[in-house]
Amino acid sequence: MPRLYDHIDLRVPSLKEATPFYETLLPALGFTRQVDVEDWLQYESIGEPAGAFFGVTESEAHVANENRIAFWAESIGVVERLAEVAVRAGARNVEGPMTYEAGYYAVFFEDPFGNRFEVCHRIVA
Repeated sequence: MPRLYDHIDLRVPSLKEATPFYETLLPALGFTRQVDVEDWLQYESIGEPAGAFFGVTESEAHVANENRIAFWAESIGVVERLAEVAVRAGARNVEGPMTYEAGYYAVFFEDPFGNRFEVCHRIVA
């Protein structure tokens, strides 16, 4: 099983307000190919016949909850770079980047609507 997930469908109360945040963040996370899908902001990863994708769509009644989407980073430096990108994009409630426990370096943040994200690097001994 080489691929662990196919896609993420995220809801926001306003796609128009969310677009600047996700147009900045998603390419930095590796979702570099924008795909035109009606009523969605969608980016795919490149390198696979059917790349994993991250889609954002509007659901006016959406309320963020305690769920979190975490992205793996290949190094501490990548976590730090992506933390800067998230801040530039307008992330809220940024915590880190920092070491949270031995071998675990991460940054936690929320999109403008409170959807939770994390970028982490695990140091494997």
